Amino acid sequence: MKLLPVALAVMATLSSFSIFAETDPLDNIQVDDQQPLVISPQTDIPDGIVFSGYARYGFHFSDDVEKYVSADGQLIGNAAGRLGNEGNGGEFQFAKGFVSDNGTIWDVVVMLEHWGDEVGLKKFYAGATNVFESQPNAYIWAGRDFHNRPQTGLNDYFWMMNDSQGAGIKNLEFGNVKFDMAAVAQVVDGGGTGDSGNYAITSKLHGINLTDALDLSLYANYGFSSKNTEKNREDDTTCKGVDRNGTCYVDDIDSYQLALELNHSVGMMSNKFVTRYGNNVDNNIFNKTEDLSTLLMQLEGKLVMSHQTNIEYLVGYQSLEDKNASQDDRANYSAIVRPTYAWNNIHSTWLEAGYSLVDFDNQSGQNDAWKVTLSQNISFDMDSGARPMLRFYATVGDSNTEVDLTRGETGKQDTFAVGAMWEAWW
Repeated sequence: MKLLPVALAVMATLSSFSIFAETDPLDNIQVDDQQPLVISPQTDIPDGIVFSGYARYGFHFSDDVEKYVSADGQLIGNAAGRLGNEGNGGEFQFAKGFVSDNGTIWDVVVMLEHWGDEVGLKKFYAGATNVFESQPNAYIWAGRDFHNRPQTGLNDYFWMMNDSQGAGIKNLEFGNVKFDMAAVAQVVDGGGTGDSGNYAITSKLHGINLTDALDLSLYANYGFSSKNTEKNREDDTTCKGVDRNGTCYVDDIDSYQLALELNHSVGMMSNKFVTRYGNNVDNNIFNKTEDLSTLLMQLEGKLVMSHQTNIEYLVGYQSLEDKNASQDDRANYSAIVRPTYAWNNIHSTWLEAGYSLVDFDNQSGQNDAWKVTLSQNISFDMDSGARPMLRFYATVGDSNTEVDLTRGETGKQDTFAVGAMWEAWW
């Protein structure tokens, strides 16, 4: 991910999930580091500071030009599969809960992230619940947080990732259906504290139980800009101060995202279907491109064949059309399958195979990639979602580039890599 992966097994209850029991201990809820924490009046607030997060670190050795396998121009995250095919990083969170004499329940949360050369501030927010007698489960928050970042695990793709700072309310209840809404701003580049000039109104309607086995969530986001997003016509950099030469223009492009998420669970099988449309944007509501449209459709699931054997799978499609750069119009097709076998409650073996195809609308040629990874694991428990985990893996793959977008050359690149990595969320 660029950022955190929460794996499909935790994802089966996952990616836009809530990990809530009748009484929700704060230290358990904090495991859900993909979505903003939502406490409720039922939350059991522990004493002290709760430390939580996600991390993966290790080594990945390859003598080949391409150390990781991908198709040039792919759109759906790590579309050939992430196992034995991803880099290092982590997020480290500290939270403190409070219960007031007036009955309100509070939390203050800070998170640091390390996904590059520097450690940055990813979260710093406060929230409260049990504020309104008519809506005791409503959670009101303000600050900087993960925002609108539902994810699929096998390709580590955040099909929306609108991290920002602002304020909002979650879990407004209308019968059994819940509603979230927020007004947020993109953080200025370079690790600053201010707004970039790009803003959004985000919303989510969830808890729509169509049947006992099928539930629905709906997303709608609208992005807009202020005059502080003035750009220089010569090099498209942000203008500084007042321009007297008429070379600045206001980047006033609006954007929107509409998405639908269906979760289905029956017997030993669980599935998640997602479709998302973006106008002037892809998966980030703030990063706008005029006359861009994107469409995502994706199915991810898990079949529990026995106590020891699982099969996780994903098929995905995403198209991109840009009227101002039609030579780059393309569609990405992705398929990943990961059988897992637990020898006992410590040792397991995983095999992941994936294929990514990029098909161009207005250029002759296709880019594709395949890879297979064998991983021997030592883990906390037998379930494929159990962490911490130590992985020792070998990856073999191949990418073929006929249309050069980012690599500076065409042709085939073989990859063979071996590595070791630990991964955990806590």
